[in-house]
This record gives sequence, C-alpha cells and structure tokens, in this order.
Amino acid sequence: MIVRTSRSRLLAAGAVLATATLALTACGSSGSSSGGSTGANPSASVKAVTADPALAALVPADVKASGKLVVGADASYAPDEFKDDKGNVVGMDVDLANAIAQKLGLTAEVQNSGFTAIIPGIDAKKFQLGMSSFTDTKEREQTVDMVTYFNSGIAFAVKKGNPDKISADDLCGKKIAVQTGTTEVDDIKGNINPACTKAGKPTVPNDGDKFDLQTDVTTALVSGRDQVMSADSQVIDYAVKQTNGQLEKLGETRDSAPYGIALAKGSPLTKAVQGAVQSLMDDGTYQQILQKWGVEAGAITKSEINAAKS
Repeated sequence: MIVRTSRSRLLAAGAVLATATLALTACGSSGSSSGGSTGANPSASVKAVTADPALAALVPADVKASGKLVVGADASYAPDEFKDDKGNVVGMDVDLANAIAQKLGLTAEVQNSGFTAIIPGIDAKKFQLGMSSFTDTKEREQTVDMVTYFNSGIAFAVKKGNPDKISADDLCGKKIAVQTGTTEVDDIKGNINPACTKAGKPTVPNDGDKFDLQTDVTTALVSGRDQVMSADSQVIDYAVKQTNGQLEKLGETRDSAPYGIALAKGSPLTKAVQGAVQSLMDDGTYQQILQKWGVEAGAITKSEINAAKS
C-alpha cells in the first residue's frame, strides 16, 4: 500500500484557479494529527544545527565521501513539500531533511519526484532518503526501512457552506478527489466502499477520482468537478486556509498513524537518520520547524525504526 494523498487545485474560473494554486502545492500520506494546522510562517527562523560527531560516525563511507544526502520528495503537498513562488522546493519535510543532514555532517539535496517513483528510486540508489509524507505501514516496511517523525490522519474537505449537504458519516455515492497511491485511496477502496456495499448504498465512483498531484485534487474540489477531497489532516487544514475561504473541513480527522522517512531496507544509514531525528526532537529544532509550518499538532516525541502497527 503506497499511502499518500493527492494534491491539486482547479479554479472554476481563472481567478479561482489562481487563488487555489497559490494555496496548495504539496504532497503527503496518511497518518493522523490530533489537531489542525495553525498559521504557517515560512519566513520564521530556525536555530542553526551543528553536526553530532557520534551520529556522523554512523554514516556509511560512500555517503560521507559524497558529502550529501539525496532526498526524494513530491513537491505538490503543502505544507509538507511544495514549490514556492520562485520554484524552490520548500516545506516541513524539506526543513527537516536539511536539519537531519546537518546533524550528520552532510548537506541535503532535495529532488522533486513523482510520489510513486520515490521508493523505487531508493531501491535504484537514486535517493538515499524519501521524505514525502509517507505513512509508515507494515507493507511499506517490507520494501524499505521507515524512521518515524510525525503523526497525521485522514481528513476530508468540501466547498464552503457544504452545498451538497454531505455528511462525513455517509460518503456513499459521492465523488471524492484523492491523490494516486495514497492512504486515502486505500481508505475508499478498503473501508468506505465496502461499508457502502454492506449498507446497500451506492459506492464512491471508481474508488475515488484519482490525480497524480495533490494540487490537482484541490482544484477538482474548488472547481466543482468533485464533491469532496480526501488528504492527510494537515494538508486539508492548509488547503482550507490557503484557498481563501473556498473550502471547509468535513467532520473530524481519523485513523492516526506516523509518517516515516524511507531508506533502503537494512541500510546502515537508517540508525544514523533515526538518531538525527531524535536529536532534533531533544534539542528543540524539530518543534521550531513544525511551528514554522503550522503543523505542530502532529509532533511526536520519540522517533522509531519500523514501528508500524498495521
């Protein structure tokens, strides 16, 4: 199960599209945040990170010789990873990747990639890390190591005022926009539609209206192509804020689960990255980064390796 949400936004009219596009450019995966995002402040400063010699000593020789960590991220999932108005990839995951690299005496090189291409890219040695709002699942752990660092969950949004009077408790037959390869797709196929069938109600068409980018998911809802969008909780919160009142959250966040940084299975780098994440949590840098992007509700206090419960 490659879990992650979709991103995209579409404006019914040109003005709406422009507004929505500014709003959502990022990607993510399912997990669950107990609260919502607060206001992001991308210009906020984060304290300088210095290398930890003990952690740097755990870095494999070939990575240490290169001086960098190559990180794959799908830059369409704001506020986790997205492109700013200058085309730079920014966001919570990007700042965390930079801080992890610095703890290890390295420099992060974050490369934009299609979401479903990141884990295969790790296997092909194109990336050392995948930081793109991946939910840590047992299925993923069969392919890659996962280092936990955040908590998120599945959430839904509708157009402001909920014109179709949709209930979060009854999504049967509704057109739901989701990002391809995400937890939200699995949720519709594995949970929502089976429940609809059992209740004798129409299912969500096509197991969801799927888009490659989360920005396109958002656009599909804003434009009226779809009635609902489903994405990770902080992504929904960010979309609601950034679309200038065109959207509203539907119901409560559910199905909490941790995000994981993906690394090659059995990589000696895994322990170094886990140690760097824990060190950033312990020294307060982690909290500053989450506050910068308004996602502190998803903070955790302990980073673990391959800790998926399902």
